[in-house]
Amino acid sequence: MKKILFAASEGVPFIKTGGLADVVGSLPKCIDKQYFDVRVILPKYACMKQEMKDKMEYITHFYMDYNWQDVYVGILGAQVDGIQYYFIDNEFYFNGMKPYGDNALFEIEKYAFFSKAVLSALPLIGFRPDLIHCHDWQTGLVPVYLKERFQGNDFFRGVKSVITIHNLKFQGKWDPKTVQSITGLPEYYFTPDKLEAYDDANLLKGGIVFADAVTTVSDTYAEEIKTGFYGEGLDGLLRARSGDLRGIVNGIDYEDFNPETDPYIVKQYNAINFRKEKVKNKKALQEQLGLKVDEKKMMIGIVSRLTDQKGFDLIAYMMDELCQDDIQLVVLGTGEEQYENMFRHFDWKYSDKVSANIYYSEELSHRIYAACDAFLMPSLFEPCGLSQLMSLRYGTVPIVRETGGLKDTVQPYNQYEGTGTGFSFANYNAHEMLATIRYAEQIYYDKKREWNKIVDRAMAADFSWDVSAKKYQEMYDWLIG
Repeated sequence: MKKILFAASEGVPFIKTGGLADVVGSLPKCIDKQYFDVRVILPKYACMKQEMKDKMEYITHFYMDYNWQDVYVGILGAQVDGIQYYFIDNEFYFNGMKPYGDNALFEIEKYAFFSKAVLSALPLIGFRPDLIHCHDWQTGLVPVYLKERFQGNDFFRGVKSVITIHNLKFQGKWDPKTVQSITGLPEYYFTPDKLEAYDDANLLKGGIVFADAVTTVSDTYAEEIKTGFYGEGLDGLLRARSGDLRGIVNGIDYEDFNPETDPYIVKQYNAINFRKEKVKNKKALQEQLGLKVDEKKMMIGIVSRLTDQKGFDLIAYMMDELCQDDIQLVVLGTGEEQYENMFRHFDWKYSDKVSANIYYSEELSHRIYAACDAFLMPSLFEPCGLSQLMSLRYGTVPIVRETGGLKDTVQPYNQYEGTGTGFSFANYNAHEMLATIRYAEQIYYDKKREWNKIVDRAMAADFSWDVSAKKYQEMYDWLIG
């Protein structure tokens, strides 16, 4: 039985801010329990829901030498969905109203503490993993500490590590002197071949340099990050490690996202009866949001963080023109003020066509996936993207830019071959995006049978975790031997 420990800063069902939490929550459940014992370790945030905290039981505590003092480390445990979870407890570091704060230096201190505490806790809980699977910069120091001070201890000898990059944009950077003082790592770790990059100490870089393998969340993104445009300053290092770098596309939880059983939607449906039943969700949503109730009108959905990365500058540029078309646009999400206000403005200007919902609601997101005809994701870059997988599952046709996971998971419609599960455009260009949306409108209005066949193929695509889990298992086997 091979033992795997997932170390991450968030994970469903305990705490979630983004797609990382879905991966950490879903993937361990899909790994073959006959061969692998997979457990998860997370910080115990004060802002976790009380019902989740109530599941936790105290295991032990100890004091750890960190940042020039003896620091309390509590360890708690919980069993959920057949997976053993552990939690690192420290009131000083994990007491915020949200998991992540705005003070960059404190975030580095907090997650460096977490990384060291994860390793220090293992002998006390009696779990010796063959491999520690780290996620993003918050656990970037786990592979570093593992090689630096824990390898000398028999318990840790031969423990392997892998780091998954969910979004290369976030790296955990601060000046080397301060980071060295906080972490207690020797000075020679802060050189360009180790943790230093462009005069900063870089925690993600440390993870990439010291981990035994590096993965990211789609094949295309694994190729893209070796280039200057997508590499966020680490492309040279990723090219150097390309032999140990692989892309494995994320999945989604097919039980949570299932139009046949979804409790949030008005009318459940499946691949067989969607032609008749899906539209009932559209009419209900039009009514709920105060849009004109018209089942024939093409409805386009957006569920997203409203940031530059997601292509909202393209949408802002084309919004007036798009609103001349015979469509409705439903937006859900929060983010940068300029985009929040842009959508509010167009909701006011075209109140019969645009519904801007500037907040987040799990229920409304499911209703949008179920009700809309198409789903728009014109991202500048997208390591994997989960929204397009959800929209495929609900038979809502994705319109995407060909980047990262969007390129890997949405097959562009080809009218001559009768193939494809969505529509896509190649260049980061507002006019190209609008032309692609209009091509989709044309198929929707003029070739309804063709459109329904695209929906058929979309709903038949399999992006459940089972497929990806097999690829992770192959990698674990390859690393552990």
